[in-house]
This record gives sequence, C-alpha cells and structure tokens, in this order.
Amino acid sequence: MINKFLKPSLKTPSAAIFMSGGGSNAEKLLESLETPDPAWKASLIFTDAPAKSRASEIAGRFKVPFLSLDILEFYRARGESKVSLATEKGRQIREEWTGQLRELISKYEIDFGVLAGFVPLTNITSDFPCLNVHPGDLTIEENGKRIFVGLHTLPVETAILRGCSVLKSSVIIAQAYTGKGGEMDSGPILGISTPVKVDLKGRRLDELRDVFKSRPAQRPAGGYKDMLEDIARHNQELLKINGDWTVFPPAVKDFASGRFSNDQNGNLLYLIDGDWKRIKTVEYGVSSSSPFLV
Repeated sequence: MINKFLKPSLKTPSAAIFMSGGGSNAEKLLESLETPDPAWKASLIFTDAPAKSRASEIAGRFKVPFLSLDILEFYRARGESKVSLATEKGRQIREEWTGQLRELISKYEIDFGVLAGFVPLTNITSDFPCLNVHPGDLTIEENGKRIFVGLHTLPVETAILRGCSVLKSSVIIAQAYTGKGGEMDSGPILGISTPVKVDLKGRRLDELRDVFKSRPAQRPAGGYKDMLEDIARHNQELLKINGDWTVFPPAVKDFASGRFSNDQNGNLLYLIDGDWKRIKTVEYGVSSSSPFLV
C-alpha cells in the first residue's frame, strides 16, 4: 500500500515558507518557481523575527503574502527575557505562540510547509508536511542513530571533529519536537546534496578538538565564539551555497510533483518511469540525480 505525503489533487500545491534570517534559501526556492509551469506555488512567507529577517523584502520582491509574529516580543510580553524551551513556562509560551501562528495562517491554502532557515522549534510540523534543509548528511548512522543532528553549527562541528573530509546537506520532512532533542531531524530523508569539501582554514584537527574539550558544558547565548565555531560557520556557509542550493529546490519540486511516498512499513518510495521504487534517498546535484536504491 502506497501512502502519498500530499493528497492527490488537480491543482498546483501551495506551500507556506517559514524563515528567520537572511532568507537566501527562500530566494533560491522562489527563483526556482520562475518557470512557465512551476510544480508548486508560494501561498505566504512567515517570519518569527520581523526586525532582523529579510522576509518582508523577499515577499515584496516575489509578490507573496507576508506574515509575522515576533517570538522574542511574544516571550517578553509574558515576562521572559529570552526565547527558551528549557522551562515549563517557556514550553507553554511556545505552544501559545504556535497557536497564534496557526490562527494567522489558517485563512491561507497550505498543502505543505518549507522551513527555509526557520529557527523556532514548533509543532506546526504536525499540521502538514514541512520540508527542511539540514547542514549534515543524515543518511550516516551509528548504532542505528543519525550522527549529524542538532541545531546551529552542531552538525558541521560534529563532522569536522570526526575528521570528515566532505559535508552534505539533507532535505527531510521535519518531525514534531518532544523536547528530547534531535527528533525533528529524524524524518524521511528526501534528498542529499553532492559532497562539499571541508575547509579548516589552515587549522589542524587536533587544535579544533582541544578547543572543543575546553568549552563550557552549556552553549552560551549567542554561541561559543571560538575557533571551532568560526570554522564551522565558514563551512556551513560553503555548504549552503554548494549543498543547500543544489538539493533544496529540486527536492521540493519532486515532493510537490508527488514523486515521494512511503509504504505501509514507512519505507521511502520514489516514482521513476511510472514505478514506485524503494530508496534510501535521492542525491541531487551536478554529478548525479539518481536515487539510491535500498
């Protein structure tokens, strides 16, 4: 039995784009729609950070409806100085914020969501499929668990500290969060990018490992601001340009075109020449567009 992620329809699917920052991934996605017969259309652009993101600018450029709900101001109005899920109150505020987000977007037609650099963890992912691009190769596992998971620069740092010579971006269907960590990165892996070479900027791996060992147990607000994080950010930017931008637009297109599905056991399926093939993922990029068969 085949279970399609999107309900079959004669209309072009509509997607809500969620973003928090510069929005370069959102721009690439919207530029991919500038064809005579696009596979999907953008129903809205939403941001949680209207003061610092380029969401309004990008929405204006591409003539897409714009919505915002400032999450920092939302927390401050409820007596919290920072956005956090570390306390029960923080989690309650997040659920309240998500509820208002749902109300804001409810009048728009949304078949799926696209997380284009969207920072807040939110269970809007349980309302409709939400595709996210992640800075790590999520097909790599150890003891049955994905290795390169997590927020911020963590996936890239993990790859660097393990001595990886290349990085890859992954496009997944993001899962709802439970507070245990890493669960949003546990969804089906629709695609991965071709490899992007790691650049240590002339530093030795043992130096970076020493930096990691000297870090405090808890990540400070704003990050560690050390050599390892600096190099990880540099590589994450290289990965965005050479990884995200090669895998995200075509994976979203294939998803909107109904080329992804799963079977009754949850195995990922991909439509090739009219037949559903069981796959692990699809590699997108210059060198290959063929799915990896399992």
